[in-house]
Amino acid sequence: MSATDPTCFNQPRLVTKKVLAKHQREGDGAVVRRCIGRSELKSLDPFLMMDDFTVSPPAGFPDHPHRGFETVTYMLQGGITHQDFAGHKGTIHAGDVQWMTAGRGIIHSEMPAGEGVHKGLQLWINLSSHEKMIEPRYQELLSEDIPSAEQDGVEVRVIAGESMGIRSPVYTRTPTMYLDFSLRPRSQVHQHILESWNAFAYIIEGEGVFGYQNRTPISANHVVVLGPGDGVSVWNKSSSKALRFVLVAGQPLNEPVVQYGPFVMNTQAEIDQTIEDYHYSQNGFEMAKHWGSH
Repeated sequence: MSATDPTCFNQPRLVTKKVLAKHQREGDGAVVRRCIGRSELKSLDPFLMMDDFTVSPPAGFPDHPHRGFETVTYMLQGGITHQDFAGHKGTIHAGDVQWMTAGRGIIHSEMPAGEGVHKGLQLWINLSSHEKMIEPRYQELLSEDIPSAEQDGVEVRVIAGESMGIRSPVYTRTPTMYLDFSLRPRSQVHQHILESWNAFAYIIEGEGVFGYQNRTPISANHVVVLGPGDGVSVWNKSSSKALRFVLVAGQPLNEPVVQYGPFVMNTQAEIDQTIEDYHYSQNGFEMAKHWGSH
């Protein structure tokens, strides 16, 4: 498939909604632009939330729990040091990805690695009912290990899924595509997306035309929800500025979602059980009794 062939889709996906991600406080002194998970866009099955975060010491995301979903952290600037109650510790830097399956339970901290400003994207992906209580696990990709391709003024980094004939090694329990596109001025890209999947784009910098060529460009910090179809076309009409956006798509689970903060289950009874498990350090939270990050 050519990156410059807009005729390759039977039904191009069009923009059904655009939402400006507005600043809000999160964690301990951190600031996020919440893209998904706000009143205008509660969720987009299987995606529960996406934050474009900015954090500088001493602010950060101190010890907090998760259950029932996955978090994908993609660093854009600086670094974040993660540690959890199972003894896992590491730092991801600009261009690196951490794909964490919280499963039945994890308690961790995410704090800035050093002085200055640290920026990134964090996406929450729901897990199906039969995978919510699996053992936690991590997949970490250093920047140089993320496959990339370049063609006709378009560069793509394939965090999950496939683009321009290259595929990511990441295993996605809930089938997911996560692509980071950079388009030079006056370039365009045409990306296939499975018809049954939900899809959105988040614009990191510049402005882009999504869906049809004659549409008004959409500027940075907007979430663009894409309607049904088998692919999306994007144009950078600027003569001087680059366009960078992430394109994310996933297979909907079509299951009930009951969320209580960092816990996401299918029923209220399961949420009540999770709160009890966390409170009494049981059923996946046993190691919480004697742990605190340092």
